Amino acid sequence: MGAGRLATLPPVRAVPAEQVRAALVGTPTVVVLDDDPTGTQTVRDLPVLTRWAADDVEWALAQATPAFFVLTNTRSLGPDDAAARDREVVRTCLEAARRRGVELIFASRSDSTLRGHFPLETDVIAQEAGSPDAVVLVPAYTDAGRITLDGVHWLREGADGTDLVPVAESEFATDATFGYRSSRLADWVAEKSGGAVPAADVAEVRIEQLRAGRPTLPAARVIAVDTVVDDDLRAAVLAILAAERDGARFVYRVGPSFVRARAGQPEQPPIADAALRDAVGRGPGLVVVGSHVGRTRRQLERLDARRDLARVEIDVPTVLDDAARDAHLERAVDELAASLGRSTTVLATSRTLVTGRDEAESLDIARRISAALTAVTARAVAAHPPAWVLAKGGITSSDVATVSLRADRAWVRGSLLPGIVSLWAPTSGPPLVVFAGNVGGDDALADVVDRLEAAACA
Repeated sequence: MGAGRLATLPPVRAVPAEQVRAALVGTPTVVVLDDDPTGTQTVRDLPVLTRWAADDVEWALAQATPAFFVLTNTRSLGPDDAAARDREVVRTCLEAARRRGVELIFASRSDSTLRGHFPLETDVIAQEAGSPDAVVLVPAYTDAGRITLDGVHWLREGADGTDLVPVAESEFATDATFGYRSSRLADWVAEKSGGAVPAADVAEVRIEQLRAGRPTLPAARVIAVDTVVDDDLRAAVLAILAAERDGARFVYRVGPSFVRARAGQPEQPPIADAALRDAVGRGPGLVVVGSHVGRTRRQLERLDARRDLARVEIDVPTVLDDAARDAHLERAVDELAASLGRSTTVLATSRTLVTGRDEAESLDIARRISAALTAVTARAVAAHPPAWVLAKGGITSSDVATVSLRADRAWVRGSLLPGIVSLWAPTSGPPLVVFAGNVGGDDALADVVDRLEAAACA
């Protein structure tokens, strides 16, 4: 399947963001529980919290934006801990909303390549916020070429983006923790729920319905929505808002693009050079790389080929060796702190992927590696604050934000590449660039570093 099927689609029906914004008047605020920080890539000028004490949630609600993010980082946790964290966040948000007299809707934002805790997270939200009529499932990430068509989730590949690869045939489906076999969303829901939600209980809203006119949402436990472009998403959002005005209640399980559409924001160009110069400091920056997917490896190779940056490596087998770990990390801190005093530096884990015997052990290994990476980053940044920090990888970005930089509250200011790679402006500390491991072309990391280096030297 590829160009042929795309060519047979009905013409895109234009649905401007202004139409969605008009429909948002008087609607509840959307709380986006983001299982890693990369859900912010498609939006701008929305608040993001990396902790969820009552005063933090009160701050976010006071901004009066149509949505705000709470970074739960649950993709790095085991199921029990993920459920407990989601439950705590939802309860805190609901209590804050009651005090302010406002209504909330909850979105569980997760990976556009279908990795993450599902249906666990939407189940927890439903238990705490009240049973919904349906879970709306929209994993698409149009900017990164992740689309849903004919009820199947695809990756757009090839030079012209017309080659469609079923997501279950990609490297992401073999994830050590969140692997899966199904590309059709109805079958994926049945697979991930262990049969508790059979495929027959998943309704599909097809692209033809979205482009023919405002669709109505079918009655089902899960509603999977086709999406090829953002106009399709906005058409779906208008249908969702109409159903909610009529009394329907939904929980959303979505990729990054849905949040942009639901917040009434259009696709926007990357941050302009002048704004980027105002946002970053002057001097060397820091690139922290924890992601191990093939795309990140290729991007690092291109960065090395384009720029002769200093490099500090954390050796994963040594980190997992209790006897050798501490001395190795002490050396890494000293080397990184000294390097940041002179030049932009890449701090990376060794590139050989180490996994465990099962999902739990693989998660534990990932947490230990991330803890080492963020501890080294925190100490080095304290010694020599950089002009900017770029974190590559979802879990890495989360841990750098929360542990290394202690960025409890921030604003998402926009993207550095079209629809990908977001810039956060924390209320204190250096600007943080959140760069998912699985997005961008091979030159994307080098292109972003070029922009940051130029801004920091201006």
